[in-house]
Amino acid sequence: MVVDRQLTEAEFDRTFHALADMTRRDILGRAIRSDESVSALSRHYSMSLTAVQKHIAVLERAALVTKERRGRAQIVHANGPTIAKAIALLDQYEALWIDRANRIADVLATADEGEQP
Repeated sequence: MVVDRQLTEAEFDRTFHALADMTRRDILGRAIRSDESVSALSRHYSMSLTAVQKHIAVLERAALVTKERRGRAQIVHANGPTIAKAIALLDQYEALWIDRANRIADVLATADEGEQP
């Protein structure tokens, strides 16, 4: 099975680099559930507003979130199309690994059958 990437190599790297961090995954989850301002998001974490802004910047570079200025607040939105591409890619990898595991199970079952008298 060949994995059909809908993301370029650079997009792939930025996306999964962004998702590699627990705080960024949590910020993304919150943005998926509802739009929040950067300052409102920062209240959920025991880190500075600047640190949260840096996490959001990584998510923005990966195109997983966007920010919109509303007055003085910057509202963080989840970027559905990029998230959908990442999910599709992960689904393809999951199918690949399930297929490999099934083939290994078949080989082992065949080997067990061949050893019986």
